[in-house]
Amino acid sequence: MNVLIVSATTEEILPLLRHLEQWVPPVTVRTLVTGVGQVPTAFHLTHHLSQYRYDRVIQAGIAGSFRRTWSPGKCVSVASQVFADLGSQTADGGFESVFDLKLVGANDYPFRDGRLVNPDADEWDFLDTASAVSSDLAHGRIEEIQALAKRYDPDLESMEGAAFFYVCKQLRLPFWEIRAISNYVEPRDKSQWNIGLAIDNLNDVLVRILTELGRSS
Repeated sequence: MNVLIVSATTEEILPLLRHLEQWVPPVTVRTLVTGVGQVPTAFHLTHHLSQYRYDRVIQAGIAGSFRRTWSPGKCVSVASQVFADLGSQTADGGFESVFDLKLVGANDYPFRDGRLVNPDADEWDFLDTASAVSSDLAHGRIEEIQALAKRYDPDLESMEGAAFFYVCKQLRLPFWEIRAISNYVEPRDKSQWNIGLAIDNLNDVLVRILTELGRSS
């Protein structure tokens, strides 16, 4: 089985990269660092997949959580993604999505009711599933955070997930997005973040997934 691990930054998968130097996983693993944001993710992932074939693609990274019942360090499998700011701002500061504007059909492939959905997200019984929104802007203004939460009722926010979902669904590739919570989505206060714990737990989960994929292949 050939598996691709995709991440926005090297730091997010650095423990796995170090682990792979001493560990021969039961599957063939490549890694791809795309850079932060949806455009770099879409470009570099599509370019890479035009050259190599994989049985599974896994995006791994940290994320902010809207859910206060989930603590920093918790890892989840993302079941749905939304392009959070793909649309038009109204004169009163509201928002109309491309689906509201009838520029794209809410059920035009690969969308389902305006969302990108991964039916395989619940493959790992040791991970809860999550809904997520993706934006090139990490939100830190309370009014915009509240509007985002009301509009989509998401569990997580990331900067690459929807682009990753879109590419994999368009190419009909089985995939998972695994995220570890590093912080809550709130007015920015990095003293409350726990990036180190999130990265450690994320990479432990990646090793477990690769091991289990090897057992099932």
